[in-house]
Formats: sequence, structure tokens, C-alpha cells
Amino acid sequence: MKPFASLSKAMALGLLRDRASVFFILIFPLMFLALFGALFKDAGVSRATVVQVGAVEVFDEMPPKQRAALDDVLEIDRSGDRAEALEKVRDGDADAAVWEEPGGRMQMRVSAADPVQAGNVGGVLRSIVDRASIAATGQPPAYTLTGGQVEDESLEAIQYFTPGLLGWAVAMGGVFSAALGLVNWRKKRILRRLWLAPVRAGPVICARLGVNMLLAFAQTAIFLLVATVPYYGLRLTGDWWLVIPLVACGSLAFVSVGFAIGAWAKTEDAANGLAQIVVLPMAFLSGSFFPLDAAPPWVRSISEALPLKHLVQAMQDVLTRGGSWSDALPAMGIMLLTAAVSTALAHRLFRWDAT
Repeated sequence: MKPFASLSKAMALGLLRDRASVFFILIFPLMFLALFGALFKDAGVSRATVVQVGAVEVFDEMPPKQRAALDDVLEIDRSGDRAEALEKVRDGDADAAVWEEPGGRMQMRVSAADPVQAGNVGGVLRSIVDRASIAATGQPPAYTLTGGQVEDESLEAIQYFTPGLLGWAVAMGGVFSAALGLVNWRKKRILRRLWLAPVRAGPVICARLGVNMLLAFAQTAIFLLVATVPYYGLRLTGDWWLVIPLVACGSLAFVSVGFAIGAWAKTEDAANGLAQIVVLPMAFLSGSFFPLDAAPPWVRSISEALPLKHLVQAMQDVLTRGGSWSDALPAMGIMLLTAAVSTALAHRLFRWDAT
């Protein structure tokens, strides 16, 4: 225990004295959380601009209450010149131009430059026309559809960003600190001196793992403290405390990956480059920054093979979706399997000296 305690103290003090490491491991991910939480705090349906050319009966005769509700999604400008209205759509100053022809036939023109917004505007306008047509016939609609989201309607964007960015922070802290620390100690011949002491590899690995796990718990506490302030409004649901064993298993997995990288790399530049290649693509392909629902099937298939994806998904389940052990245990198993494979690889590649 004495070598373990001494090494843990040395590693912790070395980490705290390295201001750049503290910034990139603790402060940098927190900046993303604060930025994304603020940017998407009040995110909702974007308001589109429609230019109404001349008289359009479905707009002009719309009841005040319905018109007020429409104003939340559409801003209707009036114009007497159709060519001018179409030019505004081409230039991106408006999302659609609408006019009415004899016989009650409405015409709509949108720009192909923004197909998403064009589709949204088209859907809203078709809904208005369909409702007006039903009202004109005096018959109730044969079918109705009521929509809603599966989650609690009080959920906000912060409840999606917090688990994803926390998972990325745990992965980045584990991989980079373990890989660069191991290469740095080998370069400075600290490992050689420990070997001659003699000190086995076990206390060195356990000390690094213990320090990184404490760092991951600190990241978790800071993330949750910031995200739960009233301004951001993170609401913890279900057995949210299961994030603690998830973070512990995630830290173990990614420290092991960092050891494998540090055991193979001969220089700090090589270790840093390989860690970047591992962590950054995995973060984007695991849904840490944005959901993968609209991604191509092959991207989603790749993400299923990445440990970070399962960690992020499990933390989302327990933090924001009311999940429990059934959601956490599979991810914890994948983290432990990743740790076992990476540790075996690191053991095979490990060397006490740079030569």
C-alpha cells in the first residue's frame, strides 16, 4: 500500500500543478456544457417568413385566436408584387411566397436552398389549407392525429447535452492523462527508477487509475452542479445516482485505452496524436455532441462498436429518462470488457525504459 499511496500522491500533485492539463480535462469540457446549454436553452420551432401576395382568403378570414397561434410559427408579410415576393424567396429574405388564384387555388413557391425550412413551411401551409377546406364543407375530419414527445415535456436541451459531454470529458481525461503520463514518466526515466526500486507495475497502474477515477468523479460533480442551476435547469430523474458506477467503469475503460496508447507510443507527440485519433472521432460518432438519429445506417452501425456510445446512452437513460440498473448494467459490462482488452494490450506492449 505504501508504494501505491506515494505514487498516487505524486501523480495527483503532478496533475494539479500542470495548469494546461487541468484546463483541458476539467475546464474545457465544462465550457462546452455552458455554451451549448446557453445556446439551446430556449430552442424551439424556428419561425418562418411567408410573403402573402394580394388577398389570400385562408389568411384574411382566419379567426383571431387561430391567427395568434399561427404567429408563433409564421411571420406573414404582405406584398402587392408577385415578382418582388419571389425575388425575396430567391435571395433568402423570405422562406415562401403565397398567392391565391381564381377558384380558391393557392400557389406556394419555396427555395431549394433550404429544403428543411421549405418542408416545414410547406407542412404548415398545407395544414392551414386542409383545415380551411374541412371548415368549408361543414364536415368534421374523419381522422385526427395528436402529437407529443415521449419524454416529460419539461425536458430541455441541457438534459441531452449533459450526459454526452460528461461522457466525452471522462473519455478525454482518461485517455490523455494515462497516455501522456506514461510516456512522460518513461521519457524522464521515472519508470526505470521505480523498476530498480523495485516497484511492480501493479501499484503504478492502480495509482494512475485511482487518480483518474477521482478526477472523473470531480468532473461528474462539477457538471451536475453547473447543469442543475436554475438557469440551465437539468432535472435528474429515476436512479440518477447510477451515473457514479457508470463513470467509474468508464474511467477504468478509458484509462486502460490510454495505457495501451502510452505503452506503444515512444514520444509525447505520438501519444497525443494517437489519443486525438481515438477520442475525437469516437466522441462525434457516439452522440456526445449531437444525436445520431438522422445519421446514415453505416454510421449508426459503427457507433454500436464504440464504448463511448454505450456509456453516453446509459448516462442519458439514468440521468434524464428515468432509467435504472437494467439500463446501466449492459454499458458497465461493455466498459469492463473494454478495460480488460485494453489492459491486456497495454501489458503486452509495456516497457519500463524508452530503449
